[in-house]
Amino acid sequence: MSPREKITLPKIDWLVEQLEPYISREINDLHINKHHVAYVNGYNAAIEALAAAEANNDVKSVVAIQQNIKFHGGGHTNHTLFWKSLAPVGNGGGKHPDANSPLGKQIVKQYGSVQNLIDITNAKLAGIQGSGWAFIVKNNENGGQLDVVTTANQDTITVPHLVPLIGIDAWEHAYYLQYQNVKLDYFKAIWNVINWAGAEERFSA
Repeated sequence: MSPREKITLPKIDWLVEQLEPYISREINDLHINKHHVAYVNGYNAAIEALAAAEANNDVKSVVAIQQNIKFHGGGHTNHTLFWKSLAPVGNGGGKHPDANSPLGKQIVKQYGSVQNLIDITNAKLAGIQGSGWAFIVKNNENGGQLDVVTTANQDTITVPHLVPLIGIDAWEHAYYLQYQNVKLDYFKAIWNVINWAGAEERFSA
């Protein structure tokens, strides 16, 4: 994604109702068509404003706008991964990696089981104060080992050697309409629609 290139909403491979009962149609509709669209529009407006500020040599505005670009660009990047991290149950959602697959072997080697990795990820999600994200990543500088990384707000994974495999949204807008303030129930439920096959592809790429 070039800093000067406008972005659009990504293609999503499932319908808003297909993740029910774990994530409701209402949440997905709002999440995609309001929240993600707002990040897309905010980013596109910010890069236009940045071009104008740079043309006017307005350094103060350039600095402020770059923060806006980081926030909205991060929101777009994170949500694009989030949609790829999900799949309907009837299309493989929630199906754990095969124990003999490259990702499955790495999970068992490091964590003992997929469930142990899920439990660690949920603990890190629960530890996020305010809004943020949890990512299961592959570390290409550490022999392809896995790790669970959290970020605040819409900060995203920018370190080149960390490859995000799964991203989970811990913002209230991802769960509140359905789970209200019991976010731990959302963290437990979402694994029923996690697209491990997509994570496997990203791990092996």
